[in-house]
Amino acid sequence: QATAMDQLVGFGLVAFSLVLFVYYTIWIIILPFIDSDHGIHKFFLPREYSVTIPVIAGLLLVLCVGIFVVIVMWKNRKPAKKLD
Repeated sequence: QATAMDQLVGFGLVAFSLVLFVYYTIWIIILPFIDSDHGIHKFFLPREYSVTIPVIAGLLLVLCVGIFVVIVMWKNRKPAKKLD
């Protein structure tokens, strides 16, 4: 059973992901069709960041997963057998 705190954290993560997805979708798909002098453009970063931010986020994710795997493997290693 999930506690109220677990449900709150889960709701927060889902809400954050939804907002991020909607923002990125508008930024990448809809914004190019709106005139560049329109006021909505001031709420979005320049287009160059539309590629660099996900690439950096992906590299950080891979780095964190790699560090986690190394730590788990390091803690679960078995001592080498001594040969007489």
